[in-house]
Amino acid sequence: MNSTTRSMIAALIAVGGLAAATSASAQPRRGDSTYQQELAVCGHNQQDRAACIREAGAARQEAARGGLTSAPDYRRNALARCGLQPPADRADCEARVLGGSGNTRGNVDGSVMGGGVIRESVTTVVMPAPAAAIPAPMPAPSRVPPPAIAPIAPMEPVPMPAPMPAPMR
Repeated sequence: MNSTTRSMIAALIAVGGLAAATSASAQPRRGDSTYQQELAVCGHNQQDRAACIREAGAARQEAARGGLTSAPDYRRNALARCGLQPPADRADCEARVLGGSGNTRGNVDGSVMGGGVIRESVTTVVMPAPAAAIPAPMPAPSRVPPPAIAPIAPMEPVPMPAPMPAPMR
């Protein structure tokens, strides 16, 4: 083999390697679509744009290493916290987490970016009628005569004050 042939083969191998490297870099890396979506949000939220871009890049790197998994199951975590409540309060806690059930109505307002999520739950409880509203039973008639009532004396008339004298001129 002469030197020209060797040079041609080396050039073909180099061009082939360059083409393979370009092709590999053109393929999207794992997490690139998520990265692009996160970058699109930067500048349109309440976070500093530079910090948003840094966090998106850090998340992209961690995803490439396989460090990011699916989102945590927040509902399961919240229900696990309800399991630590006393049994009397557990049902109310679960109703707040699940957004209402039975006679409980739930409402969620706000956002994390807005400063916090407020969860409201309203439980309707029907109270029994108070005991004072129920009339007491009438006592059985007794044979003892009722006490005598003294007659009321008529009231004496109250004298009227004398009229004022007329002013002098």
